[in-house]
Formats: sequence, structure tokens, C-alpha cells
Amino acid sequence: MPSAPANYRFLLRTPGAAAFFLPAAVGRLGIAMTGIGLLWLVHARTGSYAAAGVVTGGFAVADAVMGPQLGRLVDRYGQTRVLPCALVAHAAAVALLLAGAAPDLVAGVLVGATLPQLGALSAARWSALLSGGPSGTRPGASTPRSGASTTGPDASPTPPSASPTPSDGASTPRTSASTLLPAAFALEALANGVAYLAGPALVSVLGAAGRPGTGVLLAASLVVGGGLGLAGRRRSAPPVTARAARSRAGRDALLGPAFLRQAGLGLALGVFFGATQVSVTAYAVGRGTPDAAAPLHLASNCTSLLAGWAYGAGRHDGSPHRRQAAAAVCLTLACLPLTFLDAPLAVGAALALTGLAVPVLLVLASVLTEASVPRAALTQAFTWGNSASAAGSAAAAALAGRVVDAGGAHAGFAVAVGAAAVMTVLALGGAVRRREHQRLRVTNATTARKEP
Repeated sequence: MPSAPANYRFLLRTPGAAAFFLPAAVGRLGIAMTGIGLLWLVHARTGSYAAAGVVTGGFAVADAVMGPQLGRLVDRYGQTRVLPCALVAHAAAVALLLAGAAPDLVAGVLVGATLPQLGALSAARWSALLSGGPSGTRPGASTPRSGASTTGPDASPTPPSASPTPSDGASTPRTSASTLLPAAFALEALANGVAYLAGPALVSVLGAAGRPGTGVLLAASLVVGGGLGLAGRRRSAPPVTARAARSRAGRDALLGPAFLRQAGLGLALGVFFGATQVSVTAYAVGRGTPDAAAPLHLASNCTSLLAGWAYGAGRHDGSPHRRQAAAAVCLTLACLPLTFLDAPLAVGAALALTGLAVPVLLVLASVLTEASVPRAALTQAFTWGNSASAAGSAAAAALAGRVVDAGGAHAGFAVAVGAAAVMTVLALGGAVRRREHQRLRVTNATTARKEP
């Protein structure tokens, strides 16, 4: 099996891959900075954390609601036409906020509503590049991927016989799209993890130094710069699907059980994130050591990055539904001890174990979303997944806060355990449905062969 660096080098040497992935990664850093940057800026203006929280909440809601609508426009008109318009609108909204030309809440909502979800756009490009190429046909396959990519509601993608080859002639023994797509989505998860580690820290340094406006401006510059770099890479942009196919895709696939299951899992994962963040902070403060919250969060984040890196290099044989179910079970078991552990080292170890399962769930959610939704609605599907996770995190922060006030940090961790259990139920349901579908196909094939 090739090493992780070799595997990721192969991906990035695929023609056109690095040219869109790197600008998207730059823009993703700006996206990670934007919310906390608004918090610092509004607090500096008003002196009120309540006012800053309201503006930041309005920003988050607008981002979650409008992200899928922007994704729908991208699926309809293409990334290269929609993204520049969104970036201009986002720059104008940030300028309005910095100039104080509109109430902070109004400006914050506009900033969120115009923020492009560059991660979803990058994931859609990976799908087009590795699964279908510019014409929408999987390498080695004979049918275009303009309709559903599965033979049933929860079917896994069928491995093609070949995949894009790097321009320098490099080769690898693992070149099927069924292997490369999980590795590509793992690379996306790594970029996202690094962005959300470095971005909030960077903008917080600027805010603590008395320059919150500079942090917001830097975030917007990274978003606009990275977004323009992505929009300028026209050759790797997913092709626009015919209008009739788009209508069928939006009506059928996005309301199908396979996609809704992944959206529900994303919502539950967001609840897990939000409850864990609140509970870790409450645990550290309750022990009289608030400074311990940072290393506890870091333990989970670092193991998550390492696990994502390793997963992208591993073999991805077998059903992704079964792997997703196994990861959800592991996450549930790993966070159960948090409901009763008291020693900081034990809590840190349990949090580190939860970090091992999270990137696997994120990658497999992307894989199964890509497999269950046709390309005509793929960007919208990815943005709905992101929005579901963001909504779950925001709701869990409020819910876990009340639970912690009533029962302490251990009760808050119980909310995270409940979210992990919901993920387990959803993932196991997908695995069972997939197995039943395969059994039905075998039965039907056997019956057809026996008929004269």
C-alpha cells in the first residue's frame, strides 16, 4: 500500500487537481476566520458579547440557509458563472460591515448570505475529475453520470476500470475512482481541519491586539482571492447538466432516502460538535482550570487530523455503508466514558479517541452523498450537508448550554453521546438497506436466469 504522502501527491498531480484545490484551501481559511472575526469586530464596537452573539448567529443562519440556494444556482449555471458574482456580493457586504453603513445585524446577515461554500465546490470538482471527467462519464464506464449514480436508493458507486493519470506519467496500483474519491474527500477534510485550527486562532490574535477590522478584512481577502482562483480554473469545473435532468435530480435525489440519511447524519454530527465544545469548556471551568479547555480541544483536533490523513492513504475495499456504521459505533463507544470521567488525562484520552472516528464519518458522508446524488444536483447536495452540520452545531450549543447549567459538564457530554447514537442508528439503517437491496438484486437475477 502506498504511503499517505505518495497517495496525496498522486491526487494533486492529477491534471487540474492542484490548480483548483489550493485556491479553494486558501478561501476555506478565510471562511473559517469570518464568524469569529465578526464576533471580535462587533464586540469591539458595542462592548457587548450579547450583541456580538446575535450578529454572529444571524451570520450563521444566513450562511446555512443561503448556501444550498447558491449551490442550486451553481448546479444550474456552472461554477465559473455564479462564483464571481457571489464573491463580488460578499466583498460588498464586508465593505458595508466595515464601513458601518448598515446596522451590524443586517450587514452580518448579508455577509453570511453571500459567503460561498468553497469546500462544496471543490468536492464537486473532485467528483467530476475522478468519477466522470469533463464529459460526465466515469473513466472506463459506458454511461454518463447525468442521472443517479446508483442502481438503487442506497447503492455504492461502481468502481471504474481506470482513472485519470498524472501528467508526469506517475502510476499507482490503486487508481480506481472508488479508491481515489475517498482519498480526495479525506484531503478535503484535512484542509478543512487545518483551516478551522489556524483560522480562528489567527483572527483572535488580531482581535486581541485591538485590530478586529483587520481580521475581518483579511478573512474576506482570503475568501475572495481563493474564490477567484477557483473560478478561474475553467477546465476542471463540473459540466452544467441539461435542464430536464436538473429538474428530475432536484425532485428525486435530494428527497431520496439515501441523501436524506446523509443529511441527517450531518445534522447529528453537528450536534455532536456543538455539545462537545460547550461541555469541554464547562468541564475545564468547573474544575477551576479554564486554561485546560484549549489542550483538551487540541487533543481531539490533532487526532482527527492524523486519522483523516491515514484514512486517505488506506484501502477502501468493501461497502462504505458498513464502514460508516462501524465508525459511528466507535464514536459512540469512545464518547460514552466522557459522561462519568473526571481526571483531565482520562478526559483528554477519550476526546482523542473520538477524534479518530470523526474524519472517517466526514469522508464517508461525502462519498455516499456523491454516490446517491446525480451530478446535476451534487453541489447543492454538498452544501445541504454542510448546512445541516452547521445547524446542528448551533442548536446543540444552545441545548448543551442549558443542560450543562442544569446537570454539569457530564450531562452536556450525554448530549454528544445521544448525537453519536443517532448517527449509529442512521448508519446502520443505511447498511441494512444496502444489504437488502443487494439481496433483492441477486434474487431477481437468479429468477431471470431460471425463466425460459
